[in-house]
Amino acid sequence: MTNRTLISVVDDDEPYRDSMRKLITLLGYTVEAFSSAADFLRSRHLPDTACLIADVHMPGMNGIELHQHLVDAGHAIPTILVTAYPDEVVRDRALKAGILSYLSKPVDDEHLERCLRSALQPRPMTRRPPAV
Repeated sequence: MTNRTLISVVDDDEPYRDSMRKLITLLGYTVEAFSSAADFLRSRHLPDTACLIADVHMPGMNGIELHQHLVDAGHAIPTILVTAYPDEVVRDRALKAGILSYLSKPVDDEHLERCLRSALQPRPMTRRPPAV
């Protein structure tokens, strides 16, 4: 049984991106994978993405910047960040910016599955105050 919920993965590391695609597919979700934030932002899949999994460190726009760009553009997609270089300062900044989870690579399969379930829970609509 396949869940039609779309999970988008953005990671510049091709082997990792492919392994995440396979894992998330095995968990029963529909997956699209992108090698950069720019590729994801140009994609026709952006509006259908129910959860975004993005690498923290990528050339061009990093995962935190991608999340902030989406929020500013009105696409507040629940986001899980992954990193091979965990850093508490970056983690705290990401969580304060509204990132749901900050995970270290290699990601534990069961932990990722719990994070996905949490990210896909219905949330009350929140309105951000207008920028001054």
